[in-house]
Amino acid sequence: MTIKTAAFTLMAGLMASTAMAQEVTLRFQHFVSPQSANPKYFIEPWAEKIEAESGGRIKVEIYPFMQLGGTAPEQFDLIQDGVIDGGWVIPGYQAGRFPETEALELPFMVTKSAEEASRVAWEFTQKYLTDDFENVHLIAAHMHGRGLVHKKGPAVDDLTDFEGLKLRGPSRPATLLLEKLGAMPIGMPVPQFTESLSKGVVDGGVITWEMSPSLKLDELTDSHTDVAGDYSLYNLFFIWAMNKDVYESLPDDLRAVIDANSGLETSAWAGRAHDLGDADGKAVMIAAGNEVAEMSPEMTEVIKAKGDEVIADWIADMDAKGLPGAQMVKDARALVEANKGAQPEG
Repeated sequence: MTIKTAAFTLMAGLMASTAMAQEVTLRFQHFVSPQSANPKYFIEPWAEKIEAESGGRIKVEIYPFMQLGGTAPEQFDLIQDGVIDGGWVIPGYQAGRFPETEALELPFMVTKSAEEASRVAWEFTQKYLTDDFENVHLIAAHMHGRGLVHKKGPAVDDLTDFEGLKLRGPSRPATLLLEKLGAMPIGMPVPQFTESLSKGVVDGGVITWEMSPSLKLDELTDSHTDVAGDYSLYNLFFIWAMNKDVYESLPDDLRAVIDANSGLETSAWAGRAHDLGDADGKAVMIAAGNEVAEMSPEMTEVIKAKGDEVIADWIADMDAKGLPGAQMVKDARALVEANKGAQPEG
């Protein structure tokens, strides 16, 4: 073999290897900082795992801050319509479109462990939400960690402290609870929260520990108040999904890589990311000298009673829509109990 022939053979082999390594490129996007908990502890590691287990044949590109276009409330349609290959979705940002997801977002429904709540989310999805998400390929369904009240001024200590407060709410159940508590709820996606706080549009809002640093809540708020006990004041339901046609167009072995990184344990992984982020975020707020408080058990029971009113109203609303509201609440609570203390497989 001549030197020229050998060089040509080597170059052809390298070109074939490169083509094999970049067989599929998937573009996923989300709407928060890449340093937020879910991107940092789940989305980016998930992408790296997909690339490694596909032998480099799948390349996953992650775009934060909706860099591929659209807004956070439009994310589901961007995936469904093939504008992007996949992404992170909060169904509750489109109020009324996915009403069954609200069962897990109701007050004091899930525990403060995002990992436990995310196992519940996946199992509840398999029972009630497969039709809602039939036009996308679902990879994970999960919840974030405990939801707290973050506000300017001192911590919430009594029901009267809510009166007249303009508080950001992320979902319909959360805003309904805030209204019951006497606050003035303002629904908005998370990317708008920082600017709204800085301009005085809101006095605070309900959100997690983990999102606090990226939203500059150490600078823009003074106090962070949780409820007592094991159950979260509120929570939010998410999905990690990809375009159905893109998924189905993959070769069988590459679909198998996606499948191996989907489902119950992947959902739990997404939840675990929020638990890790909550610890990080709380530490930042404490280091800033902000007030970190927990309501008394007595005050928590008062708020829980208001939450029960929200749940009763929600059940009546679902019944009016022809949906089994009471049964969904019953099943959600049963799944929460069944998943307490659940551990990762393997």
